[in-house]
Amino acid sequence: MAKSKIYKIIGGLFIIGLIVGFVVYSNLTNRHKAILKTTLLYKSGLVDAYWKIEKHRSEYKMISPDFYIDGIYKSMEGPKASNYIRLTEDSSLVWITDFHVRALDAKTRKYISKDFICHLNVDFNDANYYSSLGLENRIGKQYPRMATLSHGVENFALPKGYGVPMKGNQWLLATTQSLNHNIADANYLIKHEVTIGYHQDDQQTRPLMCRAIYIQLPFDKQDPYKEPMDPAANQCTPIETKNHVYVDGQGNTYSGHWLIKPGKKIYRSNVDNQLMITDSIRLHAAAVHAHPMSRYITLFDSTSNQAVFTSKIQNHQNKVGIDYISPFLSEKGIWLYKNHHYELILEVNNTSGKDQDMMGSMFLFFYDQELDQLLHKQKKLALKK
Repeated sequence: MAKSKIYKIIGGLFIIGLIVGFVVYSNLTNRHKAILKTTLLYKSGLVDAYWKIEKHRSEYKMISPDFYIDGIYKSMEGPKASNYIRLTEDSSLVWITDFHVRALDAKTRKYISKDFICHLNVDFNDANYYSSLGLENRIGKQYPRMATLSHGVENFALPKGYGVPMKGNQWLLATTQSLNHNIADANYLIKHEVTIGYHQDDQQTRPLMCRAIYIQLPFDKQDPYKEPMDPAANQCTPIETKNHVYVDGQGNTYSGHWLIKPGKKIYRSNVDNQLMITDSIRLHAAAVHAHPMSRYITLFDSTSNQAVFTSKIQNHQNKVGIDYISPFLSEKGIWLYKNHHYELILEVNNTSGKDQDMMGSMFLFFYDQELDQLLHKQKKLALKK
């Protein structure tokens, strides 16, 4: 076969490959486009692909790789990066007390708008964590997320005198994701600065355990993208059927990430199974996660018909985004009871004139009496040696 014919075949296959690649890329979701672009940018070396770490006595600070913002990225869509971290190099006990995330200009390292922050998740290895504390019965009971910060909650500190204890050299996984609701012609390189505050073991700090609860709404699993027949029903149209989808013991499907229509609406979700209350427990803190167009989210005691607490959500006035979501913080605490039933209630007001996506969740911190007793027992044994 002549070389010229071979070159023509190669050229033709190359053009076909480009066309196929373009078609496939065009049909990807915005989230998957971001994943592909970010991977190519990191692999090519065109942007900084590495985390920068700063360890201090009472905080662990790190700066993310570059995130290229080239258009609209709604919640859960933007470029993101993950990093495994250890707060200290030894197994001595530390107490985690606060979390922070800020957006930076990638070149100047100056702080920029928080509207480029979608969320920061901090996860732990529950098998290692609970085994090291003598709490093996808790392994696998709930998704091991210690905390989530999100747009509107970029800083969160536990009440004075409380912390989440862990061995300093155990691994945490931090994942931070970018956001851009408003700038369609964006062309930015940004970074996220993540800080986790902690202090060494002492006799004064009381332990908190983490527990996540979130709104789950039913949808038609046979035709998931069909709108509910009754607009007033507590049902939803899911964003997708792969992520944030849950199935109960009866085979019913629920979504934690759904579409909201223009106008006002209230959504309710029972959270008894997520709370897993086996005895009365005392709530001391809660970090709230919700998307723009939400107004209030309430942890509600449906047995006593009273709100445990309500978090107010302040949206931007002239653009999409959240100014502030109020946390719950209390040194005294509020009791939740085994024989009571609890709901999450989310009130939204979609003023954009078009469909928007929505989530509603809380990351709760309860006083851990069982762990407190174990730690005191371990300290007494150590003193006797």
